Amino acid sequence: MKIAIFLYEKVTALDFVGPYEVLSRIPNTEICFVGAEKGQIADAGGLRFYTDFSLQDITQADILLIPGGFGIDALLHNTALISWIKQMDKTTLWTTSVCSGVLLLAEAGIIKGKRCTTHWRRKEQLKNYDVEFVDSRYVQDGKYITSAGVSAGIDMALFLTGKIIGDKGAMTIQRSIEYNPMPPYSYDSIINQS
Repeated sequence: MKIAIFLYEKVTALDFVGPYEVLSRIPNTEICFVGAEKGQIADAGGLRFYTDFSLQDITQADILLIPGGFGIDALLHNTALISWIKQMDKTTLWTTSVCSGVLLLAEAGIIKGKRCTTHWRRKEQLKNYDVEFVDSRYVQDGKYITSAGVSAGIDMALFLTGKIIGDKGAMTIQRSIEYNPMPPYSYDSIINQS
């Protein structure tokens, strides 16, 4: 199974590292980190990553993952990237996003009329597109699976893994990465503080 993960300047690291950690454990999987060009990119904090492939190098994949990040707005009208996403989507079994990455899927028009989600700070921006926003950790609509912000990408990747190799295999991966969130603060208490 070939998985293409698109990376760009000011990507949010956990948006792709979390799903990568899950998806890379699926047997017989090849993960390709793709950038506009091959080379080094940095997240918003300066953490450096490398893309081994350019948009021209990868023309098909079983899974496409578009992570979010502060750099997403600069890409929304990048015609080469939008064309690549449309072309890749024609070949995928699953097209996925984390956080604001869904905006690139929406800009490409491939999720028109679909149910989807994003980070809470981006939901109003997402509503500018012809999509149905759902306030959820992750949402599946056909072959499209979108997830809310950052850590929700791990939930999405585990859900997708269950679809691919079954619940038992996904649970084994969840156990192996010890993913059992118990944050020190309840989400309700955080929202009430805002």
